[in-house]
This record gives sequence, C-alpha cells and structure tokens, in this order.
Amino acid sequence: MSLRGGGSSRRSNLLIFFLILSSCTPVQTPQSLPSVTSTVLEPVPTSTSTPIPILLLSTITITPVVCNPLIFDFCINDGHFILQRPVRPPANDSVDPTYRYGSTANGTRDPHHGVEFVNESGTPVYAAAEGKVIFAGPDEEAIYSPWRNYYGNLVVIEHNDELFTLYAHLSQINIQAGQKVLTGDKIGEIGRTGVAIGSHLHFEVRGGDVQDYFATQNPELWLAPNKDESGKLLGTLMISIVDQGSVFQHTEFTIDYYLDRNGPRVKSYYVVTYARDMMTGDENAALGDLPAGDYRIALEYNGQLYERWVEVEPGKLTEVVLVVK
Repeated sequence: MSLRGGGSSRRSNLLIFFLILSSCTPVQTPQSLPSVTSTVLEPVPTSTSTPIPILLLSTITITPVVCNPLIFDFCINDGHFILQRPVRPPANDSVDPTYRYGSTANGTRDPHHGVEFVNESGTPVYAAAEGKVIFAGPDEEAIYSPWRNYYGNLVVIEHNDELFTLYAHLSQINIQAGQKVLTGDKIGEIGRTGVAIGSHLHFEVRGGDVQDYFATQNPELWLAPNKDESGKLLGTLMISIVDQGSVFQHTEFTIDYYLDRNGPRVKSYYVVTYARDMMTGDENAALGDLPAGDYRIALEYNGQLYERWVEVEPGKLTEVVLVVK
C-alpha cells in the first residue's frame, strides 16, 4: 500500500501483471523465500598431483518472492498499521460500519472522506501518533474542505513522511497550533460542531498535500487492528475490483465469514466499493476489525458470478484483486 501519490504507478503495474495473470494458475498465500546458504564441493589444488576436494561454503542470495495479488488468490502482509485509535475504551473505539470510508450510506450522504467513531459529547480524543499540530481551531476559512465550517472545531496533526491525521466536529480543543504531541496525548473532546449529524469524531488520514480534499487514505488501512472480546487481534481486508484494463470498477458484493470454509457461515458483510471520485488509491474497498478465518468474496458483474476464497490472519492485512469482464 502507498500514499495517494503512488496510485498511477500502481495502475501501470496492474496492467503489466495482468498479462502474467492470464497464463498463471492462482496459488494461495505464497511465502517469501529466505536467503539460502548452500554447500558447494569444489576441487582445491594441493602439492600432490591429484586435487583433493574439500568443502567450501559459498552464500547464494535468492531474492525473496514478492506476493502480487494479481497473480495469487490473495496476499497477506504486515500492512501499515502505525496509528493508534483516537478513542479509547470504555468509549467506542470501533469504526461506524454504516458510513465507512468512501461510502455514501446507500446514496443518502456525500462520499465519506474519513471514518466515524460514534460517542457522546465530551468523550476524550487522543493523538493517533506523534507529530506536530499544524491547525487547531474552528474550520472557518475552508482550508481543508471546499466549505467553510464543514469540520467545525478541527485539529490537524502532521506526522512523518507527509502523513496527516484530522480530528473533526470537536466540542473542545486542548492543544494549539505549533505544539508537538506524543501518541496518546489528549487533544480534545468529541462533539457535533460543523456539519455533523449527531455526536461523533470524524477521523481522516491524508498523504501528501494536506489541503487537498481528495488526498485522503482509508483510515482502516492505517489504524492498528482492535482485539475481539477474547483478546485476539483482528485482521483487515483490502480489495481491488478492476477490469482487464486495470481500471477500478464500482460494484456491490458480499463477504461471507467462516471459521472453517467447510463449516457453517458465521456472518455476512454487504460491501459497496468507494464512490467513483474516491477511487484514487490502491484499492476500492476495505474492511477492518475482521475475525481471523476464511472469507468468501462473491460478486455478480455483467451477468457473471465471481467468487474468491481468502484468509484473514490476526493483526495482518489481506490484499485481494478481482479482475472482472
């Protein structure tokens, strides 16, 4: 996964690897090959007329195989889960599933550029990572969106590598612009200022130009996975649905969760890909905080049924690319 600025290069890579896809049989979850030290038997000249073979060790470095989800059914990696939750238990620290990143809530709202943590006003809000506060106050000049007072009371923090986090609709701000903060420092309290329906924290992640309203990343691909009630880490699923020209396609599909693919279905998720003007990155759908297990992705496109079995592991990112016709 990369920042939004890398989207065009990845689409070029998708087009190249699609040629490979047409001649390859998918194989699940390849593992990187380690460097191998081999023992080579070589003759070494001695003072005698007949060379006496002795063992010489030579190291042969094999380049690890990089899993590409265009070739394999899915790839599992560590992801970029470098941000902590901006809300802590006992408050609700789970992303609102009814209005995820890129969603329009079934066409009833504008495309969502972040995620929401629904909580009562006054709930503490914390810095998701160490950084420098570059904005803290009312969103009166439409700097970070096309509209004035859209975010209400807003805090913007700059982190390393041109990564930024935004905390909107706050009822109270506890820091100032120019101040440095550590991960977990309290920066404000949840409210409903600006264009907010109910009390909640609107949380965004942006890369590159922080003032670009479309420079957003899906926060679920950056936030450290939560744990379930038993204390087990949850996982994240990142999906790209593209046509044969590697162009993102807008569609609906379902994801069925199984503890074991030979057992009964445990839960189903109804998913809609991002709104069209949000398809500017490496994926067009993502789900976080998923229990480890087997998942069946199913979608119908142009009258054809596409299915894919994938796995989700605790604390890991599963990448999937589905090519449709």
